[in-house]
Amino acid sequence: MVGKERIYLSPPHLSGWEERFVRDAFASNWVAPLGPQVDAFEREVADYVGAKGGVSTNTGTAAIHMALRLAGTAAQDTVFCSALTFVASASPILYLGAAPVFIDSEPATWNMSKDALQRAFRDAEQDGRMPKAVIVVNLYGQSADLGPISEICRRYKVPLIEDAAESLGATYRGKASGTIGQFGIYSFNGNKLITTSGGGMLVSNDQQALEKAKFWATQARDPARHYQHSELGYNYRLSNLLAAVGRGQLQVIEERIAARRLVFERYHQALHDIEGIEFMPEAPFGRATRWLTALWLHPGRCAVTAGQLVEALEAENIEARPVWKPLHLQPLFQGCRYYPHSAGESVSERLFQNGICLPSGSNLSEAAQERVIDCVRRSLQNGPGAQGAMFEYGKGGR
Repeated sequence: MVGKERIYLSPPHLSGWEERFVRDAFASNWVAPLGPQVDAFEREVADYVGAKGGVSTNTGTAAIHMALRLAGTAAQDTVFCSALTFVASASPILYLGAAPVFIDSEPATWNMSKDALQRAFRDAEQDGRMPKAVIVVNLYGQSADLGPISEICRRYKVPLIEDAAESLGATYRGKASGTIGQFGIYSFNGNKLITTSGGGMLVSNDQQALEKAKFWATQARDPARHYQHSELGYNYRLSNLLAAVGRGQLQVIEERIAARRLVFERYHQALHDIEGIEFMPEAPFGRATRWLTALWLHPGRCAVTAGQLVEALEAENIEARPVWKPLHLQPLFQGCRYYPHSAGESVSERLFQNGICLPSGSNLSEAAQERVIDCVRRSLQNGPGAQGAMFEYGKGGR
């Protein structure tokens, strides 16, 4: 709407510390890729989450790629992957010529269903074709139920990779999200809890594996005076300047988590009494960061659909998004195998059809949030009105 300031879903939020670290990088003349800011950022993130080490990358996607290669994934292999996630969780499977098998969510966490995962493993065992890895996604700032999922993976001796791109700062039974599996991945994209503008990190307690990932991520250059390469490598490392930004962001991560959780509490207090809406639950096993406040609308019990609510918010110059379109419904992955939560119940499809993410930035003012709340309440109580065009979920979602 003309005249109303745009409210974004999850914009960057600078702290002031970033400028100090970037100045240090300029003063040292380390403005090229790699350098002391990168080394320090890796140590500091690893210390924050309690991992033995980390390798920073230019994207979280690159970190997933490295983790899959460390797990031995190659052409013709299969990899089990959460279905309800962004495409970057599974694209690296295709980079390596492997095939994804998608696992549904469970209602209690919106994350990977252990029941569906167990069925997928039983079928794989019967077929004599075990996956090379399991990629579990910790969605919207909350860890999956990693105890039983880890136990299933241990039983079948398959590595667990945590895609914690959205959940840095979340916990699972006292441990940091991203540190329960053999490898964990974080994203520092511009919309994440903390950002380096663009970047990611691979963490692990396996120092030898991390050294191998670092070698691959820096073009796999052999230790020779001349340029010599015996293995395929990638140009995946984070720049020193962007690492400096990340160090500044990391100084205030707990403040950012507290702010996002407060945003969620305001939404919940203002909207929970409306018939037919249900917020993404916070599981009792740990802390969710509430990176995004997500909810879903019961079909037939609300005056609008999720798609109509997205459009109503957009008409007020407010950015909202549908819940992720499940990857097994994406044209890119047409024909890939999918295991629903139970017979006749696909949780990820239900959440996609009826779910919405509201503006959740840590710098979201109370006044701006009141604008969002007012629009949501009016839409849910009065219907779509003149501006309630349907959002076409079947044509690609995000």
